[in-house]
Amino acid sequence: MKWMVCAALAALAFSTRAEEAATCAVTVEVGDSLYFSRKEITVDSSCESFSLTLKHVGKMPASAMGHNWVLTRSEDFDDAVTDAQRAGIENDFVKPGDERVLAATKVIGGGEETTITFDPSILESGGDYTFFCSFPGHYVLMRGKLIVR
Repeated sequence: MKWMVCAALAALAFSTRAEEAATCAVTVEVGDSLYFSRKEITVDSSCESFSLTLKHVGKMPASAMGHNWVLTRSEDFDDAVTDAQRAGIENDFVKPGDERVLAATKVIGGGEETTITFDPSILESGGDYTFFCSFPGHYVLMRGKLIVR
């Protein structure tokens, strides 16, 4: 009997991981504090497109506690952040035309959400990618890892 329970749990865990791996869309929540609901996001390389929805579940306006989601190669993170800080709110704190930025949402405030879709073929399987919020100062705590499988 014990082996049947273990086998059933293992099958459930495997199917859950397989479903997660094949997911080509994800929602990330942010609020009136400095954290993303996810520190790690996995993108399946078989996806033809990948959609990310950023949902601000807080109450503060974008001018006070705005958040965005920006993706770069980890090696480009420091320089991209520096330039993003200078870009200003009118550019959603992303330097216009910055080729180091692989994908980015607009800055949103409490009660808002935004979705971006990009072609994951721009990413390398096993590559080293960092996502972050580029609102001034937020990147210190608001960052995570994107994994391509």
